[in-house]
Amino acid sequence: MPAFERIVILTGAGLSAESGLGTFRDKDGLWTKYDLAEVATPQGYARNPSLVLDFYNTRRRNALAARPNAAHEALARLERDYPGEVLTVTQNVDGLHEAAGSRSPIHMHGELAKALCLSCDGRHPWLDDISLDTCCPGCSAPGRMRPDVVWFGEMPYHMERIEEALGNCDLFVSIGTSGTVYPAAGFVVSARGAGAHTVELNLEPSDGASLFAERVQGPATQVVPAYVERLLQC
Repeated sequence: MPAFERIVILTGAGLSAESGLGTFRDKDGLWTKYDLAEVATPQGYARNPSLVLDFYNTRRRNALAARPNAAHEALARLERDYPGEVLTVTQNVDGLHEAAGSRSPIHMHGELAKALCLSCDGRHPWLDDISLDTCCPGCSAPGRMRPDVVWFGEMPYHMERIEEALGNCDLFVSIGTSGTVYPAAGFVVSARGAGAHTVELNLEPSDGASLFAERVQGPATQVVPAYVERLLQC
């Protein structure tokens, strides 16, 4: 029997930073360069949809050009080789977990490679730019397509499944997150309440670092493969 039977892993922007995708809340993060109220809220989209679409078109192109790093690959290996259950929940909207070989990560904040129609609620795979002239492949409505990502003020996806997993896990690992955005910032509390061992792997301590029983600091491409190796040797 493995040391931990059910593992839940939460990943954030810090996991993909070494693949060339920007983080959000550090000193050079995306939110220091853009007003999140203008590009990442329903109200911002209503005011200036072209600005928001252009912002996410650029992010989509950058994400499609990026490649998974050693941390993504280590987590895919853990999913494949660990004898217990491993569930990956990601705040990231890139597809680098899948590109590294992860089978079915939960994208709680949506995916850049999908688009959502505001007319029919249809979701579609999407690799191209979205404009105000784009028509929905499902209902043909023009100008109603947006990125299928969760904006501030919207409810993250799959929360019921995530909360159930947190309530049943015996190891919770948070990787590359700031610990400032809820509900993800509260996952450690849920896991602790279930009796799970809690671990933070981060470049620097998050805002909620004191809530974790174990903390390891360093670049994701170093600390994540090392921690995965520890788990596989248990």
